[in-house]
Amino acid sequence: MMQHHRRMKARAFFLSILAIIIPAVTYQIRPKSPSPEPAPETVIRFPRSALPLLRQTLGPEAEFPPRITNVQIADLDEDGIEDVLACDALHNQILWYRQSPRGNWTESVLAKDLLAPAHATIVDLDADADLDVVVSVLGNIFPDDGHVGRVIWLEHVGDDFIPHVLLDDVRRVADVQAGDLDDDGDLDLVVAVFGYARGQILWLQNMGKGRFLDHRIHYAPGAIHVPLADFDGDGDLDIATVFSQNEEEVWGYENLGDGQFHARLLHFTVNHDIGSAGLVETDLDNDGDPDLLWPLGDNLEYQYTSAQPYHGCIWLENQGNWKFTARRIAHFGGCYAATDADLDGDGDRDVVLVSMFNDWRKSGKASIVWLENDGQQNFRTWKIDDQPTHLVTAACGDINDDGRADIVAGALHITRSDDNTGRIGMWISSGGDHP
Repeated sequence: MMQHHRRMKARAFFLSILAIIIPAVTYQIRPKSPSPEPAPETVIRFPRSALPLLRQTLGPEAEFPPRITNVQIADLDEDGIEDVLACDALHNQILWYRQSPRGNWTESVLAKDLLAPAHATIVDLDADADLDVVVSVLGNIFPDDGHVGRVIWLEHVGDDFIPHVLLDDVRRVADVQAGDLDDDGDLDLVVAVFGYARGQILWLQNMGKGRFLDHRIHYAPGAIHVPLADFDGDGDLDIATVFSQNEEEVWGYENLGDGQFHARLLHFTVNHDIGSAGLVETDLDNDGDPDLLWPLGDNLEYQYTSAQPYHGCIWLENQGNWKFTARRIAHFGGCYAATDADLDGDGDRDVVLVSMFNDWRKSGKASIVWLENDGQQNFRTWKIDDQPTHLVTAACGDINDDGRADIVAGALHITRSDDNTGRIGMWISSGGDHP
């Protein structure tokens, strides 16, 4: 009896040691994000950019609170002139801002009765030589774990866009991207089901004739974006995503063929308040392999949101073999979206960031900034503008066809504010020399 008691004590001691050692070892070997460097102050005052960009407001004066969740620049009607597409979660519709040859804009409703559209993906889904739109539908802009999400295909037929439901009875959908994942010559879809306490990553296999079969890849809440690229250089499309609910983690999914994917944790942070706001595929160092931009600054879980010193943007540089090195390239309070373009015409990829949660009560705050790339991936931050505020989405493209990158961004206000400068802003190149 005493011997059995001693064995039980020894086993309990051994298990207690394992309970300490295993988490410690696991913590050391998991890939980590860099510790946030201390910012000099919560609200950083950046020098004003000398880029020749003039702000314009797209569409009518904002009806408050404006809730533009996504903007895209694309020549949707393929007339050689760039247009703007916007998801409006206040009126539950997709807006098409069509540009005339003289630079005038006409607003039309591309689709309506879509509860809180989150993202519009422009792609020729049915391979009929015109551009369609695939819409990610949240179903509710506020936290909700109900089956309120959908994926809607707006099929371009003549002058109309015909809605088709490709996926429903799922939780809130934040993003959908298209690519040939099974190498059969047609376009499949990857879906980020953000949900709330529950979510998942799905891929939808194109079965032809507008039919898609869903397959689950990963089960976790808070998936925001699902960029597709050949991250490992083996000739097929892989998937990346960022989860922002239970954990703050960036994952990759290696395409093994035959519809199979191998999940890889790329980076994580122990700061669960860091506020992942998205994930953007880019080749920031122009070395031919896809990197990732990771904007940080979402703190909607707090009643009184404010800028934090760990907000900003991290560049995840692709080192090959599914290794990514994390490097902070900006401190920026309330950063909510990132996009990239060669803004100064020097051949390097620059970065544009927008803020939803900067401290708008203080002077010197910025709502949109330019990260100037010196060619060696050292970045200097310049303020482009401080209006409109509460920006959550941005895109770059040559809107006025002058060979230079322009910017469009959308505002989302949870509550009313005094900012009535418009729900969608554009910063258009006005000519002149770059700095």
